[in-house]
Amino acid sequence: MTTKSIALLCFLVTDFFGTFFAESTNQVELVEVRKIWDQSPHNAFTDLVRFKGNWFCVFREGKAHVSPDGALRIITSKDGRIWTSAALITDDKSDLRDAKITITPKGQLMLSGAGALHQPAEFKHQSFAWFSSDGRKWSTPVKIGDPNFWLWRTTWHKQTAYSVGYDTTAEKSIRLYTSKDGRRFDTLVSNLFAEGHPNESSIIFLPDDTALCLLRRDGEKSAGKLGVAKPPYTEWQWKDLEVKIGGPRMLWLPDGRIVAAVRLYDGGARTALMWVEADAGKLTEFLKLPSGGDNSYPGLVWHDGLLWVSYYSSHEGKTSIYLAKVKLPAK
Repeated sequence: MTTKSIALLCFLVTDFFGTFFAESTNQVELVEVRKIWDQSPHNAFTDLVRFKGNWFCVFREGKAHVSPDGALRIITSKDGRIWTSAALITDDKSDLRDAKITITPKGQLMLSGAGALHQPAEFKHQSFAWFSSDGRKWSTPVKIGDPNFWLWRTTWHKQTAYSVGYDTTAEKSIRLYTSKDGRRFDTLVSNLFAEGHPNESSIIFLPDDTALCLLRRDGEKSAGKLGVAKPPYTEWQWKDLEVKIGGPRMLWLPDGRIVAAVRLYDGGARTALMWVEADAGKLTEFLKLPSGGDNSYPGLVWHDGLLWVSYYSSHEGKTSIYLAKVKLPAK
């Protein structure tokens, strides 16, 4: 081989690996997935928060997907690897469901969920909130919102809590609530959306105070919706996302992008990460997490340059809680 040929070969090899490296570092990377809890017969419906240097993951435990013994488990970890139980919240009058956790402006943890009341009872559902300064000792439950309106998730913005509640008697409409203390929720918009069967949701606020609401629908009109509103959030415009979603959770990233974690149904139920294009009203899947069967209902936290995702899945047999760490490509 001539010197010129060797030089050309070296150039091609260098160019190939340089291009390969550049492309590989610009891809989504699933850094790690680990099962973090499976001690109950059914472990599901998660949320995740980082508080005072510790991780807290919350979810429902019970004998089955729907069972009268539903309780809210709070587990904690220093590093995201070793997890221990911090608390278990039970109610002898209801199946406690869909734990969500957030940090109040006063620096407390706020846990919320809904109780499916054991029948016969005056109502079907009642939403509750609990408060804690350390994630281990929790207050007595506080009733929030109206009976038979499931306040799905609480989001704080400028000292005010916002929560979308859906009608559990027929899923005909959703209602927007606000609160200054997380204990008393007042109706801001009594009929926020009423097409199809709207229910689960996630609200985020952008730096310019624009609110976005990612909404699940069921029934014949089952495509998800993306709502947009400016302060004071009484007038909303809705865009059809043309895809059915479940358990939505959105997060605004420091670089300005918006990511969502949802359950997708096309091609088999799975927990998926998606880019949200608010202006276009579009969701684009970019990563399927190891999942299947009974799954999804994720929590999202951005920490140390990684997207941390809690979720549940039955793809390994037993319905268990998982934690994934994802590295996203540069914008």
